[in-house]
Amino acid sequence: MKLPPVIIRRMLIDPIWIPLALLLCLGFGVLAIVGVLISPLSRRRPLFRLAAFAVIYLLLDACLVVCCAGLWLRYPLAGRRDQAQWSATHHALLRRALRLLVSASLPLFGFELRLQEPPDAERIRGRPLLVLARHGGPGDSFALVDLLMSRYGKRPAIVLKETLRWDPGLDLLLGRLKTCFIRRGDRARSEARLSNLAKTLRADEVILLFPEGGNWTPSRHLGSIARLRRAGRHQDAAEAVGNPNVLPPSPAGILACLRGQADLDILVVAHTGLEDLVSPALIWRALPVSGHPMIVRWWREPGSHLPRGDDGRREWLRLQWAIVDAWIDSRKASAGSPEAEGFHQPA
Repeated sequence: MKLPPVIIRRMLIDPIWIPLALLLCLGFGVLAIVGVLISPLSRRRPLFRLAAFAVIYLLLDACLVVCCAGLWLRYPLAGRRDQAQWSATHHALLRRALRLLVSASLPLFGFELRLQEPPDAERIRGRPLLVLARHGGPGDSFALVDLLMSRYGKRPAIVLKETLRWDPGLDLLLGRLKTCFIRRGDRARSEARLSNLAKTLRADEVILLFPEGGNWTPSRHLGSIARLRRAGRHQDAAEAVGNPNVLPPSPAGILACLRGQADLDILVVAHTGLEDLVSPALIWRALPVSGHPMIVRWWREPGSHLPRGDDGRREWLRLQWAIVDAWIDSRKASAGSPEAEGFHQPA
């Protein structure tokens, strides 16, 4: 569905969303109470956990709309032109919102993020970064953005699908920051925006890019292999078969960013732990996921070490994703797959 114009979103959808979100909160609150009543002796209580998180998310989203409206009124036009103060205020709002969501996910879902060999903060401080992240598991993007902001003090410029602008809170808040919304079928314009975004990155900013374009699932992996074969890209299809834990990465985004700023340092982010939760039914049966943390491993590639040409950079990206796949394999081999460990806990 096509996104309505900005004026419609600001004048109609946003005001309606606030009472609608509160009404939905009431409904999910009732579901949370029902979830406690129907399973008084079970620690799982999936209905309560999901409904309670929905209440928190909806309240937070409505609060973001109110806060963004208040900031727009607080800062007159001249104040909004002071981009440093305007951006700092909205980044602080984003950081607090993400911290709340990630903090709530620990008691409700048992979600935990663990860093394996975290990068030295001193080595990434004072330089703009391009972060290339694997995309797999519910909530991984929220957790990674929170990690970059809360632990490393970075300001993210996030690349995400334009359909997420249907969320009024995200639309308002991220629309005022350095965010690149990707529209399907608008590749040339999206790449141009990415290049301009990279060109204007400051020392404390990072571009967060998901080269796979979407969350890994078994069906998406099989579908990507089929598309590559139909396109006659048999070598790429064979590589995809050999890397079953990741989707084939698209080089368009990284090439566009490096055209904007050729010496960007890159962080490659691999993670595993929750990617097998690929459907609502699996999430329902798995909750809580205590004992199955999201393990994150990332490594830095200095911009001066990257190949100069586009062909070399494409090969470099394919190699990095093969390393990500091998790392996930090693984690599963050492800890056992979620299925082998009894991911689907008894009631």
